[in-house]
Amino acid sequence: MLRTVAALTLSVVLVAPAPQAGAAEPSPRVPEQVGWGGAVSSVDPDASQIGIDVLRRGGNAVDAAVATAAALGVTDPFSAGIGGGGFFVYYDARTGRVSTLDGRETAPRSATDQLFIENGTPLPFAEAVTSGLSVGVPGTPKTWQQALRKWGSLNLREAMAPAEALARRGFVVDQTFNTQITNNAARFADFTSTRDLYLPGGQPPAVGTTFRNPQLADTYRELARTELASLYGGQVGRDLVKAVQQPPVVPGSTRNVRKGALEISDLARYQVERREPTHTRYRGLDVYGMAAPSSGGTTVGEALNILESTDLAKVSDVQYLHRFIESSRLAFADRLRWVGDPAFSRVPTEGLLSQKFADTRACLIKSDAVLPAPQPAADPNNPQACQATAGPSHLREDAERTTHLTVADRWGNVVAYTLTIESEGGSGIVVPGRGFLLNNELTDFEFVVPTPGVPHPNLPGPGKRPRSSMSPTIVVDHGKVQLAVGSPGGSTIITTVLQILTGRLDRGLSLRDAVAAPRASQRNSATNTTPAEAEFIAAATTAGLQAIGHKFSQNAEIGAATAVERAKDGRWRAVAEPTRRGGGSARVVWVG
Repeated sequence: MLRTVAALTLSVVLVAPAPQAGAAEPSPRVPEQVGWGGAVSSVDPDASQIGIDVLRRGGNAVDAAVATAAALGVTDPFSAGIGGGGFFVYYDARTGRVSTLDGRETAPRSATDQLFIENGTPLPFAEAVTSGLSVGVPGTPKTWQQALRKWGSLNLREAMAPAEALARRGFVVDQTFNTQITNNAARFADFTSTRDLYLPGGQPPAVGTTFRNPQLADTYRELARTELASLYGGQVGRDLVKAVQQPPVVPGSTRNVRKGALEISDLARYQVERREPTHTRYRGLDVYGMAAPSSGGTTVGEALNILESTDLAKVSDVQYLHRFIESSRLAFADRLRWVGDPAFSRVPTEGLLSQKFADTRACLIKSDAVLPAPQPAADPNNPQACQATAGPSHLREDAERTTHLTVADRWGNVVAYTLTIESEGGSGIVVPGRGFLLNNELTDFEFVVPTPGVPHPNLPGPGKRPRSSMSPTIVVDHGKVQLAVGSPGGSTIITTVLQILTGRLDRGLSLRDAVAAPRASQRNSATNTTPAEAEFIAAATTAGLQAIGHKFSQNAEIGAATAVERAKDGRWRAVAEPTRRGGGSARVVWVG
């Protein structure tokens, strides 16, 4: 009955009036709403509203999450879409169980550990990004399909229909959409299909005009009609493979765009993996996250375990931030050494998340000094108190674009879903005639072994999934969800989620204030300098942190989180960024 009602009422969305070019106003961005019936929080108001419409018409959290994600593929296409992948974390209110889907992209079967080596030298990162070499098999569409089949009440066609309509009728261009195209204009202009879609007349669409993507609308319809067969083996897949193997470079372009080796058989082999979530006990709460190949669950969990021995509610602001930074540093050292695709190497998840191991790391932190940089990794299989035993470690910077959405429904089901095409604009390649950008996820592999002589789990390989920092997280209190959160931001995702969790759970901040708080992101940098936002550096606590030995460099923006929280009276609180990435969009079904 639920599916029938949803299917009938969703058709209302399909006939919504089209906004007039240059005349319509953007939908309002609201950082917080509280009320009944469920909640959706994403970076975009059109996408959040589509999710709310699904909930209002009887859909559940999974239905709304897929519908919202599909809409983000229209309105936030430079961060996510059907050309990418992601991690889906789901809490089932009926069973109290948390489940996850790994929709991470995979390398082609022809890939070797020399994928990004040319003439014995690693490719420059920027050249690897804008290439066919960097494109992995997309996992996002199959993630939607599997989530709906396992836990949804709608089918794929019903869930994607509102986004198809949005792509066809268009949406109002805001400053963020315009800026993202402007940032990538030089490389977008070098591909015929990307130029034609995003640089009409040679310029990005102006703020306030209506942007339409009928090619994407047709692709959505085709994928839904064929239950994805057209992508994972059919004509859409063949078009994708051709774009990878023969990138549509503008004649006369001087950009060296290397060809990829993805085959239609790589698409046909692709499977979404259902994995056990990571689980950490923190202050009596159950914290669930995404397991490898995501490093989010283990790294957030390890850092929380390191902090467990300190009563963060009682220490000063300076000591809280000092310990937050140092726990991140240590957890990142272990992340680099041990986390990769579990199908290719043994990831010691249990050891990384053990309190015994965390205690051997926590005792390294001193209240009056900063740890030397970079910190070496330790061995969770053989923890030694206050000793790092596994050699040096370092961080390779990565892209900071992705998107996250968080959804709850009237029954108490919750979804935390992070999805991406990696860099802003992915590989820069729009599949000709299909209206979507391809990812550059394979640049998340290490190009070479970071530490000579030390085995490394994140080198390229055939069919392998690159390590990710995406950290969709759900916190459960006595069997019921307390909050769910996630963020974009490359490797800063992990520190963003950790800072929000500790701000809310330990420091007594409201969820809105925890999301809005100025951020810092220590990821075991070799220079012992912590990137931080301007407001963080300007805060009164900085002098105290500097007196201990901390140094900071300014980062314009760290993360763009979304979250939901269950109030004691049963209402849902949806929270999004007030200003980062232009501000997010938090919605509830019925405000009150």
